[in-house]
Amino acid sequence: MATILTKAEFIEKVADYENNNGEWKFKGARPAVIDFFAPWCGPCRALSPLIDEASETYAGKIDVYKIDVDAEPELAGLFGIRSIPSLLFIPMNGEPRMSVGALPRTQLKEQLEALLA
Repeated sequence: MATILTKAEFIEKVADYENNNGEWKFKGARPAVIDFFAPWCGPCRALSPLIDEASETYAGKIDVYKIDVDAEPELAGLFGIRSIPSLLFIPMNGEPRMSVGALPRTQLKEQLEALLA
C-alpha cells in the first residue's frame, strides 16, 4: 500500500524545499512516484488500486507515496497541482516529471519501468 505523506514526512523523505534555496535535491534512496489525490475525486479513486498495486510490485525498487491535496495544500501548490490525480515521477538523477490524469495500468507500468532504467 502506498504511504500517505504529510508535509513533515515529505521534507524528511523526498525533498527539503524549505531549506534548499529553490534547488531540487531529492533525498530518497531509490526512485519514487507521488500520487497527488483527494478522497472525493472519482478518477483518483479509480487510480488508487493501481498505485497500491505498484507499491507492492515495485517494493524495494521504487518508493510509492500519496499526498492528499486537501490535507497538504502547500505541497500541492509547490508542484502547481491544478488537476488531480497528478503523478510526480522522481528519478534518482535529474528532474522529476509530472503526469496529469489517471493513467491506465500499461502506461503507469511504462513510466515506472522508465524510472528504473
